[in-house]
Order: sequence, then structure tokens, then C-alpha cells
Amino acid sequence: MVISPLRLKLETVHLTDEQFYQLCQNNQELKFERTAKGELIIMPPAGGESGNREADLIIDLGIWNRQTGLGYTFSSSTIFKLPNGSDRSPDVAWIQKQRWEALTPEQRRRFPPIAPDFVIELRSATDDLETLRQKMQEYMDAGVKLGWLINPQQQQVEIYRLGKAVELQNLPTELLGEDVLPGFILHLSVY
Repeated sequence: MVISPLRLKLETVHLTDEQFYQLCQNNQELKFERTAKGELIIMPPAGGESGNREADLIIDLGIWNRQTGLGYTFSSSTIFKLPNGSDRSPDVAWIQKQRWEALTPEQRRRFPPIAPDFVIELRSATDDLETLRQKMQEYMDAGVKLGWLINPQQQQVEIYRLGKAVELQNLPTELLGEDVLPGFILHLSVY
């Protein structure tokens, strides 16, 4: 059963960035995103299997990042203010050290106004695939350099690269961080 996130079209109410930030802070038990058109999205919580898989992805990327010191790793609880005005939370994100450190301390504390260099979206059993594909394209349009949409239900991964066609690989596979995450290899087995 596919469950779409609850999408609220607030045509008569336009939340400022500050109001959206306060809404998120005042309702921390909910996970919000916002489209470039101002559509408010309430994301369903991850189930146990998806939460465990997401944690493994963060651990793998985090270990590589600690060894290289090249940047910063972020979980799905981080909202990024993308250049198109949307507020999005990838399941896993990474930003190059110099880009992150160029932000002010205030920008880093709140919803950072920056597109990550790398993102992962992990499809859970209840996620709509086309919605995730649209979200991945939004990341690419925002300047994300490399993105992986991992789809355990179809045993596939879609690889998104800035300015290039999407590549499809079947699981199990190894994913390379390419020039974005030099030396990073993610071993994806069949889920």
C-alpha cells in the first residue's frame, strides 16, 4: 500500500520563512517539508525497516566523512532551504566542508540556505516512486551534484548526476561517490 504524504495547499495563507521555521519548531513531533509553490507537506514517519536502512546509510557515509574530513553529513531531520524556495529533507545529505563553513552560524543553526552536494532518498514501502523522482529532480535543479534514489521494492537504484541522464542499476551493486565523494563506496545488497 502506497501512502502519499499529506499535502496542504495553503492558497490563502502564505508562510514566511520565519513562520515555517516556527511551525516546525512548535510541532517537532511532525516532519514538514515545503514546495517552491508554498505547498506544505507533512511527511509520514519511517517504519522500523526503513529507519534501520536509513541509519545504515548515514553510518556508512559518516564513517567515510570522518576518515576524509571533507565535509558534513546530515540526517533526514535536517531541512535545507533550496534556491527555488522549497524546504526539503533528504534521507541522507552531505555538504563539502568549504561550502558549509561559508554559511553564517545563524544559517547553520536554522534551515541552511544551501543545496547539499550529495543526497540519498530511500524509498520505503509506503512511498510513491514518482513523488520521490520529482523530489530528486528538484535536488538536481537546485545544484545537487550527485544523488541516489534507492528503491528496495524494485531492487533498483537510480543515480542522478548534475546535467546528466538518470542511470538505473539493479541491486545488489556498489555505488561510487565519484568526484563528489572521492573514495566512498556504498555496497548495496538485496534488501
